[in-house]
Formats: sequence, C-alpha cells, structure tokens
Amino acid sequence: MSKKKIKNDEPEVQNDEMSRSQDELNDANEVQVDETEALKARIEELEDKNLRMMAEFDNYRRRTNKEKLDLMATAGERIFTEMLPLVDDFERALASMNDANDANDANDAVAEGVRLIYQKFIAFLDKNDVHAIETEGVDFNTDEHEAVTTFAAGEDKKGKVIDCTQKGYKLGDKVIRFAKVVVGE
Repeated sequence: MSKKKIKNDEPEVQNDEMSRSQDELNDANEVQVDETEALKARIEELEDKNLRMMAEFDNYRRRTNKEKLDLMATAGERIFTEMLPLVDDFERALASMNDANDANDANDAVAEGVRLIYQKFIAFLDKNDVHAIETEGVDFNTDEHEAVTTFAAGEDKKGKVIDCTQKGYKLGDKVIRFAKVVVGE
C-alpha cells in the first residue's frame, strides 16, 4: 500500500507545480497587458502633444508671415510722414505765387518750375500708394479727420467738413496723418 500512496502523491505535486506556474504565467501576462496599456496611453499622449506642437508652430509661422507682410507694406511710412510737410510747403508756395499778380517772366518761370516739382512729387506719392484724404464737403469722420475747431454754419452743414487747415494722407488704407479740419455745427 505504501507504494500506491507514493505513486498517488506524485501527481498531486506535479499538479500543484503546474497550477503555480500557470498562475505565474497569468500574472506575467496581466503585467504585460498592463504595461502594454500604459505604453499605448503614453504613445497617444505623445502623439497628441506632437500634434498640438505642430499646430502651434503652424500658427506661429502664419502670424510671423503676416507681421512681415504688414511691416513690408508700411515700411516707408516714416519716410512718407516726414515728406508730407514738404507737400504742404509746395502747396503754400503755389498758392502765394498764384496770389501775386506780378507779370514778371522770371516769376512765371519760377512758378512753373515749382508746379512741375510739385506734380512730380505728387506722382511719386501716388506711385507709392500715398493719397490725400478727401475733406471737401464730406461728413466728419474721426477715422480720417481731426477736428481743430467747430463753426456755426447752419443745419445743412452740420457734421460736415467746412474747411481743411492741413491735408491728411493715407498709405494704402492706413492713415499716416489725420486731416485737420473745421467742422460745422
């Protein structure tokens, strides 16, 4: 009988060892599954982060390109702004020459020379997209005009520009100098 018992005990030990190794394999598989899930989550997180970084860089690139275009469009603004007093001086000189009724040929020649220079200068400004702001008989607009004073002119001229004391100019669509005007009230 003892031989039979020994033989029966051996399969039980083998079964215990097999179930323990099966449990260890199951535990190892669970650990691998958990690690795989964690790695998949980390990959998704990094892919999302990468996508956001790419979008952020694309937005940055677009913004800097727009800023460069804006800078190029208004690069000459300072130069043109400093030239505008010259236009004012030319206009005053032309007005004073027209007021002087001197029949002297020299005076006519100087006046003609100043007119030619003025016309070339205005053509240069037009070529570079610098235009005078309309003021004659238009409604007062705070986006283009600066009111120097108001003048009682009747109901029909209320809110309208009556006189312009200094011309205003635009570079493209941007006002580089506001027109100084007298507004009717």
